[in-house]
Amino acid sequence: MLDIRRISTSRWWHKKKNWTIFGIFLFLVVVRISKGSIYKDLYYFISKPFWPGKFQKEIILKSVDQEYAIKLNLLKKDNNRLRRILSLQESSNNENISAAVISRKTGSWWRQIILNKGSKDGVEIGNIVIGPGGLLGRVKNTSFLTSSVTLITSPESKLGVWVDRTQINGLLVGLGDDSPSLILYSKDSDIKVGDFVSSSPASTLLPPNIPIGIVQSVDKTLKSKKTAKISLLAKPHLIDWVQILKVNI
Repeated sequence: MLDIRRISTSRWWHKKKNWTIFGIFLFLVVVRISKGSIYKDLYYFISKPFWPGKFQKEIILKSVDQEYAIKLNLLKKDNNRLRRILSLQESSNNENISAAVISRKTGSWWRQIILNKGSKDGVEIGNIVIGPGGLLGRVKNTSFLTSSVTLITSPESKLGVWVDRTQINGLLVGLGDDSPSLILYSKDSDIKVGDFVSSSPASTLLPPNIPIGIVQSVDKTLKSKKTAKISLLAKPHLIDWVQILKVNI
């Protein structure tokens, strides 16, 4: 009786082992036939707990939003710049002449621009030239078709200006670089970084209240005067269109 049970148990185990081998074989055949798709689906479920979570998704979305914000900001700047250029192109009238910059001379001693409007268009020596932002310079000479403008960054340029906040008059002198110097003939003059500078009502060369620049730095006070560096609002090396003001001082 005992021997019969042992044989029966042995046969049952042998039968179970065969079914296991057959199941593995069948699984491999199915994987082969499906070209691995079942394996991939299985890997899908196995790897799911290790996928990038919500935190990584938020980082990616934030980066995308920042990229779009930067692009939008650049588009706004380009749009504003093009609007200013278009305004300068279309705003010629009896008092103002719109002109294009056709040449630049930016050496230390020859800081000037050449415009495509001259005496035939009514341009005269001494006319004021402005661009997007503010004052650029004055017309030095003209030909029939063109005019040359001495920039306020030129060492030849000396203009009366004032500090809007304190209404202190001073002299703006070009140094041959991008930042002219403001000279205030009082060592006690109240001036600080960020002050706005415009043309002075007392100037004999400019109309009053033309925007010029912002105080960039204040130099050491000398015995009888104080000087400061001015960051110009209008950038001569970036401007393609200007306006010539036909005004009498």
